[in-house]
Amino acid sequence: MMLEVTNLNVFYDNIRALTDVSFSVEEGEIMTLIGANGAGKTTTLITLSGLKKAQSGTISFLGKDITKTTPQSRVAMGMSQSPEGRRVFPGLTVLENLEMGAYLRKDDISADMEKVFAYFPRLKERRKQSAGTLSGGEQQMLAMGRALMSRPKLMLLDEPSMGLSPLLVSEIFAIIRQLNEAGTTILLVEQNAAVALKLAHRAAVMETGRIVLSGTGEELSRSPAVQKAYLGG
Repeated sequence: MMLEVTNLNVFYDNIRALTDVSFSVEEGEIMTLIGANGAGKTTTLITLSGLKKAQSGTISFLGKDITKTTPQSRVAMGMSQSPEGRRVFPGLTVLENLEMGAYLRKDDISADMEKVFAYFPRLKERRKQSAGTLSGGEQQMLAMGRALMSRPKLMLLDEPSMGLSPLLVSEIFAIIRQLNEAGTTILLVEQNAAVALKLAHRAAVMETGRIVLSGTGEELSRSPAVQKAYLGG
């Protein structure tokens, strides 16, 4: 098992954001968390990446308990995040943003840079441009490319389709599938439930900080409750 999350409880001051959240991600799969705004999806991801501390529960990554480790040690172990809202460094060039993704690496990163440019040719064309001048779709590609530069075993993707045109959404999700087929395990948080369930091997539905339903992507897309709440059925 690549990732095992057990009874995770997270608070913001006195407000409980996650309640006994448990799920796992197997090596080589795409797992997706779907749910409405405020369901706890992003909180789950930032807790996994170490940016938010859990009050209780455990996070096990590659068989090791990482619940209390630093974010950079999780990156060094092979976990990286492409955050909600892209969070690129606007004053840095595309190239400098990608180099920031490899900040823990001491080896030659040129081959991985070329891989990122193969997935996202537009980034190569704009490599000397400031990230702040890119379109929303290009910034999303840059955020994903930056996360890839640490050579992750597990990639946490938070709302990659947010604010993008349907055409760009299709393009981004096609690349997510390619990344997975090339060997990257992916945990995807996504409001576009229809696209996410079609892509994912397994899925879970979050409501008010809890996981209320889980199964294969196909099973959840056929669930009447999911269809009614998230698929317009």
